[in-house]
Amino acid sequence: MKPINFKHSNKTLQPSGAVYSENVTGVEPLHIFTDGEQCVSCWSMTWKERLSALIFGRVWVATLTGHTQPPLFAECAKSYLREA
Repeated sequence: MKPINFKHSNKTLQPSGAVYSENVTGVEPLHIFTDGEQCVSCWSMTWKERLSALIFGRVWVATLTGHTQPPLFAECAKSYLREA
């Protein structure tokens, strides 16, 4: 899966660490929407990933963090953010 930009994104999180290369697989800027209470990103699946999700019914989420797991929410939908 790849993170994608979306209509309501209002911030971009940059990869951290001493060494960063755009050629490193899976490490790239993350477009998000944030209102100070939540951070929402949008991800796109390849056809192979879509078939895998359909067959196995699972999505694995990993965070690059040291000692704790922040609260997460995952959903498959056309849109998460709705117009007010």
